Amino acid sequence: MREHKENTENIENSDNNPQEDFRPKSIRYKIKQKIKQRLSKVKTKGKVRGKKVKKGLHIGIGSTALIVFCTFLIIVATFLRLNITHMIIPLKLFSGNACTLDDFMFTIKYIPQIPIIMFIVGLLGRRFGSISIILYLITGLFFLPVFALGGGIHYVTEYSFGYLAAFVPAGIILGTILKNGYTYKNIAKAVFWSVITIHIIGILYMTGLAILKHAGINFVLNWINAQSGIKIIYDLIFSFMAVFVTKYLRVMLWFYM
Repeated sequence: MREHKENTENIENSDNNPQEDFRPKSIRYKIKQKIKQRLSKVKTKGKVRGKKVKKGLHIGIGSTALIVFCTFLIIVATFLRLNITHMIIPLKLFSGNACTLDDFMFTIKYIPQIPIIMFIVGLLGRRFGSISIILYLITGLFFLPVFALGGGIHYVTEYSFGYLAAFVPAGIILGTILKNGYTYKNIAKAVFWSVITIHIIGILYMTGLAILKHAGINFVLNWINAQSGIKIIYDLIFSFMAVFVTKYLRVMLWFYM
C-alpha cells in the first residue's frame, strides 16, 4: 500500500510539471550545476585516496599567476600619476572677492596605489592578497627598484616607507572584514579602517624618522599635509569603488577557474 501511494504521488507530481524533464538548460541551471561541482571539490579537497590531507595554504598555478599579476599592478600604480580635476566651492566666494571660472576648478596629482591595494585584497582575499603585497615589498627591498624613489634595503630609512609597510596590516584588516560579505556596509567599513590604518602607520613611521634625523616641526607638518591631507578623501572614495568592483569580479573568477 505504501509503495502504491508513493507511486501515485510521483505520478501526480509529474503530471503537475509535465515539462520538467524537457526544459532547456538555462543559464541559472548551468550556474547551479557549476556550484554543485565546486562544492563537491571543496568537500573532497581534504581527502586524497582515502587519506586526510593536512590543512595549509595551497597555491595552484592559476592562483600564482594572479598573485604575480596583482604584484605587477602595484608596481604600475606606483609610477602612475593621475591628474584629477573637479569642481569646488572657492573660499573667495564667501569673502566677497570676485571669482573666475578657474577658482571653481581644482586639480590634484593622485597616485592610485592605495586603491590598487584594496582592489587586490578584495579580489584575491586576505591570504593571497597579502602574499601579493609582501611579494611587492620583497621585490623592492632586495631585487628591483619598484618603489617611487628607488629600492634597496636602505629604503627603510625613507619617510614614505611606513606607508608601504602599512599595506600588509591594512590588507589583513580589509580581508578580515570582507569575509562577512561584500555588502555596502562591510565594504565601507573595511575600506575606512584599512585606509586609516595606512595613513596612521605612515604618519607615525615618518614622525619617528623625523625625530631621529632631527627634522623640524614645520617639515613634519608639511610632509603630513602633502601625504595624508586631502588625499585621504580620494583614497577612501577610489578604494570603495575598487573593492565594489571586485564584488563581481570574484564571482567571474570563481565561476571560470
